[in-house]
Amino acid sequence: MFADRATIIIRSGKGGDGHVSFRREKYVPDGGPDGGDGGKGGDVIFEVDEGQNTLGDYRHKRKYKAEDGQEGGKKRCHGADGADIILKVPEGTVIMDAASRKVIADMSGDNRRQVVLRGGRGGKGNQHYATPTMQVPKYAQPGQPFQELEVLLELKVIADVGLVGFPNVGKSTFLSRVTNAKPKIANYHFTTLSPNLGVVDTENGGFIIADIPGLIEGASEGVGLGHEFLRHIERTRVLVHIVDAASTEGRDPIDDIYKINKELEEYNPEIAKRPQVIAANKVDCIFDDGQENPVDRLRKEFEPKGIKVYPISAVTGQGVRELLFHIKELLDSCPKKAIVFEQEFFPEDALINETLPFTVEIDEEDPSVFVVEGPRIEKMLGYTNLDSEKGFAFFQRFLKEGGILEELEAAGIQEGDTVRMYGFEFDYYK
Repeated sequence: MFADRATIIIRSGKGGDGHVSFRREKYVPDGGPDGGDGGKGGDVIFEVDEGQNTLGDYRHKRKYKAEDGQEGGKKRCHGADGADIILKVPEGTVIMDAASRKVIADMSGDNRRQVVLRGGRGGKGNQHYATPTMQVPKYAQPGQPFQELEVLLELKVIADVGLVGFPNVGKSTFLSRVTNAKPKIANYHFTTLSPNLGVVDTENGGFIIADIPGLIEGASEGVGLGHEFLRHIERTRVLVHIVDAASTEGRDPIDDIYKINKELEEYNPEIAKRPQVIAANKVDCIFDDGQENPVDRLRKEFEPKGIKVYPISAVTGQGVRELLFHIKELLDSCPKKAIVFEQEFFPEDALINETLPFTVEIDEEDPSVFVVEGPRIEKMLGYTNLDSEKGFAFFQRFLKEGGILEELEAAGIQEGDTVRMYGFEFDYYK
């Protein structure tokens, strides 16, 4: 079966511990501290792989772990950094926190590679803790712990056009006629189980089209495989309703369109507002029985609403060229910007709510310098890349929501004063 969803547990590497050792040589019996620093833990990185089109690799293995950093050594030897783990996913994969379903990363558009969990920073060796009054420090800093998270991976198909319709209306036949896709075609009353993608080439340009598996009533509430199918429509810019105009199985095509639009509206109102076109399929099976032509009925019902109706036969090819030209015109009139889901969940946010201690003190030599230290601060700096825009935005939130700014203000900090945190300094401004 097409694998478009998987839940896995990811873990970054622990930072290596700093080392406690002292210089011991033949003529230097009481040398100073020379313990090396521990290595940084490996990151968990997600990367787009153009050769993949399913999440099948993640259905059989649940846990993925980056390497831990190595402990520091004697003679100031730095421990080796832990290797990153790179998880390859198909384009269009959305990574979410499994508990809240909030988006961590969308591997689409320009986002081809993203660090989701950072490894812990390595601890400092005892060489860093020698002072005039403590020349034999027997303490080294432990490495920072790893981060672990359960994430949900969902593949949301990237296509310009989505074919929607109830099962057995001819979507797969239509797709096989207009593209090089080879979907399995049969008289299945349940539905196609996986989205099929194909490239359409027309004289006025090409586009990607997806046969979204057949919907059923109640899909927006998760009935059947409703949510699994509806998620693939989220990125499409134009929707094509394929209906059985001949009612070969007794279905009313007008009723079908209203039912599908109701499901789309209930799942995501924004999707239902996208441009639509109706392909009245199976016109080769319509016979003049003295009743009103079903294509005329469709036109009367939907064209006043701005939805064009094209009579086609996916089997013979009748009317298909005109439909494709209209679809391309609709695409050209829509924004071309790729639909990318914004990040809603930041794994580092757990640091804001942690109850680890910290202290705020005024520097004895310079009263305009405020020193903030403690396990909470060390942990935050170890996981945060302050050189990146996202990392710095998180740092600002950490100061505010973690109560650090409140403590600094209580200690009497003024605009222009300096805040120092383990070698990192910044000026304070409200």
